[in-house]
Amino acid sequence: MSEVAPEQLTPQRPGSRRRRELITFFVLAFGIWPIVAVGVVGGYGFLVWMFQILYGPPGPPGH
Repeated sequence: MSEVAPEQLTPQRPGSRRRRELITFFVLAFGIWPIVAVGVVGGYGFLVWMFQILYGPPGPPGH
């Protein structure tokens, strides 16, 4: 493998890098993380629902 010196890399304009970082932030903040949050909350709700189906609702036992 050949090593590339930092001077040989193609320089990027500061505005181009900032724009790419902003796009990445918005994709994460408004795209991926909400989907992950809904999945986690939905998964937890499903887990509680299945637990209650198997073991009954919380509280004192019925008469």
